[in-house]
Amino acid sequence: MDKNCSTRREFIKTIGLGAAALALPPAYAEGANSLLAVNPEPRFHLSPYLYMQFMEPLGTTDGSVAAAWDFKRDCWREDVVAITKKLSPSLIRWGGCFISYYRWKEAVGPRDKRKPMLNLCWGGVETNQVGTHEFVDFCRQTGAEPLICVNFESDGRKHWQRDPKGSIRSAGPQEAAEWVRYCNSPDSKERRQHGIEKPYNVRLWQIGNETSYDRNGFDCETAAKRTVAFAKAMRREDPDIKLVGWGDSGWARQMLDIAGEHLQYIAFHHMFNPDRNFPNSPLRGIEYRKDPALTWERLMNASKVHEEKIKRMREEVADYPIPLALTECHFALPGRNRCEVLSTWAAGVANARLLNVHERHGDKLKIATLADFCGTRWQVNAVMIPVPGGKAYMMPVALVMSLYRHHTGDSAIDVIKTPGDLDVTASRSGDRIYLHIVNTSRERSVSTQLKVEGMKVVSGRIFELAADPEFEVMETQSNEIQPKGKNLSANCRWVFPPASVSAVELDVEAKPRNNSL
Repeated sequence: MDKNCSTRREFIKTIGLGAAALALPPAYAEGANSLLAVNPEPRFHLSPYLYMQFMEPLGTTDGSVAAAWDFKRDCWREDVVAITKKLSPSLIRWGGCFISYYRWKEAVGPRDKRKPMLNLCWGGVETNQVGTHEFVDFCRQTGAEPLICVNFESDGRKHWQRDPKGSIRSAGPQEAAEWVRYCNSPDSKERRQHGIEKPYNVRLWQIGNETSYDRNGFDCETAAKRTVAFAKAMRREDPDIKLVGWGDSGWARQMLDIAGEHLQYIAFHHMFNPDRNFPNSPLRGIEYRKDPALTWERLMNASKVHEEKIKRMREEVADYPIPLALTECHFALPGRNRCEVLSTWAAGVANARLLNVHERHGDKLKIATLADFCGTRWQVNAVMIPVPGGKAYMMPVALVMSLYRHHTGDSAIDVIKTPGDLDVTASRSGDRIYLHIVNTSRERSVSTQLKVEGMKVVSGRIFELAADPEFEVMETQSNEIQPKGKNLSANCRWVFPPASVSAVELDVEAKPRNNSL
């Protein structure tokens, strides 16, 4: 371990995790007179759905939904609801591979009459005690909108069309349409019989999940034609729903050529290892603990890999006026529970860079996530749920998603000048400017002056997440990294500590005109 790293770690321990920006010694400062400037002219609308999560019953693989549900009281765990409110996802999706063999009618109505099912992908038996009503209720309790993914004829996968005990698991357009009716029709007899008078009004629905990932499933042309059939059936029940079609693996153009008039979004996923072709990568197992500097370098490189994927999707849909929906996305690193490096603050900073990538592409990318939302084991979860006891807490990826979600504007604006180590995006709502600032240096702070072109900064607040990059978030120290709110100095200068993620809010007003001759 290098001497500078050791000195820095002792320094942070001495002053406390949140105070690094206030007392950095000169050796750690860079560019004392550097400038960070933005143009306040709005460029495009930033969708609130860039901070979504998705919920999928993961069976024996990861507790997820089963762990979040209190089976003794037939309700959601209070700690899970509370932490999700703090995370504040704008949208929660019900789906994943599970949906390819999910029959929604088995999970509605009286609980003692619900039919358990084999979880064909994730193992075990799904009790179906959590179904449509419970999912929508969770969304309402936490302030999120629901997005439901329908069973798309098992995405053409024969091994999911029937379970080993003979139960038919595939479902077609009619069953999807009946689900729309159950959720959205004011006079749905079935829903009313279940004691739910008012419709759920689920506006967003996805047709197909990872349909292109199995060569033994649908080909693109078949999937596109079936998408049309599903869309027509579902819209007969509610013409106002918005539909998401599947377009990954080079499918986007053909899908849109055939079914584009029926779709409002085209979906793709990105579960990726940025070091897949990097020899001796530290992003595997517990190798990250052996070389923190190299681990940091490789994690910071992830944003380039992720942006390449988004650019490829943009190119495919460039000729179509339809936005992209990244309905599943997270690191996919080898190692126990999907690699423990994702519990480190270094991974939190890396995920903040991915969020900045999403915002830069926000003119075309309108739905996106970076996590598997909740569970008991996987490090890719946003929320970790201790079992059998303990309170749910946010992983590093959730810490940065929550920070951005609570401090972001409606419209993207341009960053026109920034110091080299800072990764910055900017947005605006009315007379407030928002900056998302990632210090990509592991060891150096960056001192800069904030400027809004043509406007005067009246006041400012900084909400900062900063910690030792090697710090690991776990149940016994789950609250060590929290946003620190601080006032911006009158001269608009600020020092961003190493390995930090900050949200800046600047209240601005137009500069007075100089009327002198």
